[in-house]
Amino acid sequence: MRRNLILGALLSALFLLAAAISFIWTPYDHTALDIPNKLKPPGGDYLLGTDHFGRDLLSMIMVGARTSIAVALVAVGIGMGLGVPLGLWAAARNGSFIDELIMRGNDLVFAFPSLVIAILITAIFGAGAINAIIAIGIFNIPVFARITRGAALSLWQREFILAARVAGKNAARISVEHILPNVTNLLIVQGTIQFSLGILAEAGLSYVGLGAQPPTPSWGRMLADAQTLVSIAPHMALVPGFAIILTVLGLNLMGDGLRDYLDPRLRVART
Repeated sequence: MRRNLILGALLSALFLLAAAISFIWTPYDHTALDIPNKLKPPGGDYLLGTDHFGRDLLSMIMVGARTSIAVALVAVGIGMGLGVPLGLWAAARNGSFIDELIMRGNDLVFAFPSLVIAILITAIFGAGAINAIIAIGIFNIPVFARITRGAALSLWQREFILAARVAGKNAARISVEHILPNVTNLLIVQGTIQFSLGILAEAGLSYVGLGAQPPTPSWGRMLADAQTLVSIAPHMALVPGFAIILTVLGLNLMGDGLRDYLDPRLRVART
């Protein structure tokens, strides 16, 4: 457990650090075209090589990390900000019309994958990172609503909740003061997992041209540009591909480690 948590945290911190550094420094200008140096293999002046326009891949990976992390972070924030209150509300009104309305609404959103939602949004507002954030965020709302409702339902039958009701607290106050703190650990773990899925979703949307638009670098867009050049410049696909794999792997390992670390049963066993 500790090994997974440490390794996941290190991998995640590596890409977070690269994204942060890209605000103030990159080896080369990621928008500068250098045709004489196009398709350079890794090594020499270009640590990870160059693409078909002569742009430095390391610089593009750094800026692309910033794009992917920003899109996934805001999308997860939208999902938690709307999904958690809905889940708490549904659990507090279990079996009522409000509960049924929220859950059936979640089922409706689940019927449309984020790619389909993104296509619908793009058809109306046009392609861009903002629309990718909206699409991924909408898909995250029912995920957090279901997780929150499921965890909260079991808590509503506990003795300390019954004591709070006897003390005269209403459902909203109980949800905020007693239910939410007890499901926070679960939400943190789920947020980490959804963050990794958000990076994958952003890369997928950018790959099909619905995410961040040029000249803003995106890992998915880099893969799309490399698909016709794999035979002569495989590094163009391998570099962003491994960036996505390592970032998602790190976040998933960290999520698994956090889940084990925050599990009260395992905490008792360790004690």
